[in-house]
Amino acid sequence: MRHRELAVAGAYAFFPDVFADERGDFASPYQERAFAAATGRRLFPVAQASRSVSARGVVRGLHYTLVPPGTAKYVYCAAGRALDYVVDLRSGSPTFGRWESLELTPATGAAVYLPPGVGHAFAALEDGTAVCYMLSEEYRREHELALSVFDPELALRLPPGPPVLSDRDRRAPTLAEAAAQGLLPRYDG
Repeated sequence: MRHRELAVAGAYAFFPDVFADERGDFASPYQERAFAAATGRRLFPVAQASRSVSARGVVRGLHYTLVPPGTAKYVYCAAGRALDYVVDLRSGSPTFGRWESLELTPATGAAVYLPPGVGHAFAALEDGTAVCYMLSEEYRREHELALSVFDPELALRLPPGPPVLSDRDRRAPTLAEAAAQGLLPRYDG
């Protein structure tokens, strides 16, 4: 499994080998040994595994948590295609405000690791896009916060066309508004 560190400190992309034959293909998007070699630690204890299925044009995010100490995520795409965004929202981080996007597909098996305090969003590029998550904390709606994917300070490059967003994501504050309200996570180093 190949890996590379992303533009956000502590975030990584992983690229497993994909084995294809006349039946289809097989890949292991998460491999403990490769993760530990890249990050110097084991993956967090998984508290919850989740998946979402989205129509083309749906944008989910930009989501993050503050409590308990934030939620780490390991994310991959099981069906369709997703343009995934990893955004550093951690106050005091050397890469604060930076982001990187990459396409996740079942064909590549690519996955991303986001440490606590790093924001996550994705845009579904096809109908039936299924994104799977392993989370270090159980999801609690009251703990999850959102920032606007339209924030000009972040300048995320969304796919063309009008995005389909939830009401919460449509009303989400900008990075500056969240900072002024004390709603950004702290960088732990």
